[in-house]
Amino acid sequence: MIRVQEEDFDIGAELAALSAGDTSIGGVASFAGLVRDMAPIDGTVREITTMTLEHYPGMTEKKLVAIEAEANDRWPLAASLIIHRYGTLAPGDQIVLVACASVHRQAAFDACQFLMDWLKTDAPFWKLEDTDAGGVWVDTRDSDGKAKLRWANKPDPAS
Repeated sequence: MIRVQEEDFDIGAELAALSAGDTSIGGVASFAGLVRDMAPIDGTVREITTMTLEHYPGMTEKKLVAIEAEANDRWPLAASLIIHRYGTLAPGDQIVLVACASVHRQAAFDACQFLMDWLKTDAPFWKLEDTDAGGVWVDTRDSDGKAKLRWANKPDPAS
């Protein structure tokens, strides 16, 4: 399930709904991303006052559906969830929730990491951090690209 929304979400309620009624699920793995209050910008740690996330409706959802489908193709997931917020957020606000449910925990762990690694590099969101020095657009970090590379090969379904 994919949701791109302005409003906040309740992590507990979302995780409960993900596995509700499916007693074959043996594990749920999740990741929640939050707005930080500080960030290194041009070699200086700056205070973040707000973060504004922008996206193109329709295009964003289409890409997230493709990323989620790739995870479901790679691992035997009973359910998966991506919630990504947009708009102006304050430090401590939730930005993203990714959750994966599977019969076995390892598939849920791996798929959850995969989804976050691909979201960081491939999801069409633009982030503007408002700091004490002005607004700064956030670029994809080299470490995000390297994290995505570990998923170049699909897992062996027999393992």
